[in-house]
Amino acid sequence: MENSFGTFSKEIIFSIILIVLFIVLNFIFKKILKGIGKRSNINIARVNLMGRYITVTLFLIAILIEAIVLGVEPNQIALVFSSVFAVVGIALFAIWSILSNITSGVIMFFSFPYKVGDKIQIHDKDFPVEAIIEDIGAFQLHLRLDNGNLVTYPNNLMLQKAVTLIQKDAIEEDYD
Repeated sequence: MENSFGTFSKEIIFSIILIVLFIVLNFIFKKILKGIGKRSNINIARVNLMGRYITVTLFLIAILIEAIVLGVEPNQIALVFSSVFAVVGIALFAIWSILSNITSGVIMFFSFPYKVGDKIQIHDKDFPVEAIIEDIGAFQLHLRLDNGNLVTYPNNLMLQKAVTLIQKDAIEEDYD
């Protein structure tokens, strides 16, 4: 056992440092994200969703660094990533609409002028909508019409259509 530790002590120490760094960076980024959410009065569910995106991104970067620490050659990493990206690229092409809505959800998190509780009008010639925003999710908005019906509206269409704010009704939430 001691011989194994002596042989791999450098890799073990770097791995422990990487884990600690991952935890610290994840904590810092989530604190910054919660601060942005609180200042901008963004729904706590959206802040938590963006936090999960940050955690997954940091985790994938940590796995890449760990592979390098453990001695995987860069050409081997490139081969694995090119194969994975080819498969993922084909899959994403097949489901580009979902990817578009997720990307729009991330963009809307940082630069969307409307909040949960606001009454808006969407100027769409095929389906004009006047409703109250009930929820802003990763894929779509939940809009409550005046007649009580619930409409889900894709995030990517919200960024493509003209929207008018009719009534502002911000809801404060607890970020602690």
